[in-house]
Amino acid sequence: MDFQAGILQDGSPMESLEKQLICPICLEMFSKPVVILPCQHNLCRKCANDVFQAANPYWQSRGSLISGGRFRCPSCRHEVLLDRHGVYGLQRNLLVENIIDIYKQECSSRPLKKGEHPMCKEHEDERINIYCVTCEVPTCSMCKVFGAHKDCEVAPLQTIFQGQKTELNNCISMLVAGNDRIQTIISQLEDSRQSTEENSEAAKRELCARFDALAALLEEKKTELLQRISQEQGDKTAFIQSLICQYKEQLEKSSRLVETAIQAAEETGGAAFLMGTGTHISMLSLPRIVEASKGGRLEKIEQGYESMDAFSVSLDHLTEAVRALDFDTAEEDEEYFDGEEEEVEE
Repeated sequence: MDFQAGILQDGSPMESLEKQLICPICLEMFSKPVVILPCQHNLCRKCANDVFQAANPYWQSRGSLISGGRFRCPSCRHEVLLDRHGVYGLQRNLLVENIIDIYKQECSSRPLKKGEHPMCKEHEDERINIYCVTCEVPTCSMCKVFGAHKDCEVAPLQTIFQGQKTELNNCISMLVAGNDRIQTIISQLEDSRQSTEENSEAAKRELCARFDALAALLEEKKTELLQRISQEQGDKTAFIQSLICQYKEQLEKSSRLVETAIQAAEETGGAAFLMGTGTHISMLSLPRIVEASKGGRLEKIEQGYESMDAFSVSLDHLTEAVRALDFDTAEEDEEYFDGEEEEVEE
């Protein structure tokens, strides 16, 4: 017996109850309803199994080696996780089954009133009970025998109804399965996006660490070379400073000799000059003055001694190497092309 919506009057409590007992997949009353945990929505066991099979195409049977599976509730899109028993592991909703039995009994006990079944417009006393396949419209038996559809091909209304309902159910199942596949792809894309972000951050950290290590190495080498330059600078300036002190001492002695020689030159007496009495210089000191006038025998620095050209460093090759720095993509490209070649060979 077919219990369709519209048998009872609109707005009646039984009609409201009927709407609560309709499966969202097949749009019929529940058949062996099951409870979808944890969202507590109901589905026919067959509809739940169809949705589950569409979402898990590799899950073969209850004896499959694949353990469990998942699909989304068509009412609230909540993800349902199943064990190795699949849909058969879900609990039956006996309360809903009892309510459906009571509802069917109540409907069967009510007499069918005129006007509760669609009637033919051409023959007011005839119910619409057949389907014109040629015109694709429901009609009555009188229309087939005497009316506009007497030359058309007809079929039982219930047969066409069940066929289209089955086709609709199949389309709904395909839509639900397609939605699940799309949701799966979205989840995979979101996981890929998150993995991309995490891998990018890791690559940035690694790159910064490598450049920091390189900068630390360059700083260490710079400090070492500066110390060598400072050491050479200290040695040379110390040597030059020692020569300056020696020449200043020699200059001081020479200046005293000049002063003494001037005083001697101012002596008017020949005997006193030659005897070297008083503060005047004697004839024996003349060789010393002559030697002092020659600048002495002090050490001198070589030409270019102050140059530091030996500590010049060329960084051109390092500069070019830094400018040429890039990511190591050669191996990845090689693997990529090798993979393409293998695919072509296959």
